[in-house]
Amino acid sequence: NQGSCASCWAFSAVGSLESHHFITSYQRVSLSEQNLVDCTRGYPYYNQGCSGGWPIEALNYVRDNGGINTASYYPYEGQDNTCRYNKNNIGSKISAVIQIASGNEAALASAVANKGPISVCVDASLFQYYQSGVLNEPSCSQSVDHCVVIDGYGTDSVGGDYWLVRNSWGENWGEKGYIRMARNRNNQCAIASYAIYPLV
Repeated sequence: NQGSCASCWAFSAVGSLESHHFITSYQRVSLSEQNLVDCTRGYPYYNQGCSGGWPIEALNYVRDNGGINTASYYPYEGQDNTCRYNKNNIGSKISAVIQIASGNEAALASAVANKGPISVCVDASLFQYYQSGVLNEPSCSQSVDHCVVIDGYGTDSVGGDYWLVRNSWGENWGEKGYIRMARNRNNQCAIASYAIYPLV
């Protein structure tokens, strides 16, 4: 749970990376969002810690840095702090950051099915009202303000095609921490505009 810190971008990046690490190595690892919050501010990534950021810059840092620390070594604090990365406590490394064609939901679905969970950023202005079901709101904009992880997709008998989206607001929110968002509805909420994943 990100708490009052606007670190959704770090949770989105870590959520995707932990999943891809497991897919590649069959080893579960808990990685440090705080490492990203503290160490990607300013040049050359220009994230803003608890004031916001981009998952792609977080993963670029992990690639360039030669790794990301474990959460046990570098636990989440929910506030900006000095960078305390330690190369002796690396939890995962990546070789590249892959960007999916912007706005292409078919390409996104293929990546989810064949590669694994995908980091995305969306217009989440309606999330505060969400309780359950498929969020289908044509007025949802293409201006993004929140980053999450797509874990899968499916079709609901009532709500139609959806993306299964993992949020970072705790398990008491939505459907046990998840939200189902409309799929194949003209890139609703910009769901496929900023889709990336790491190569572990």
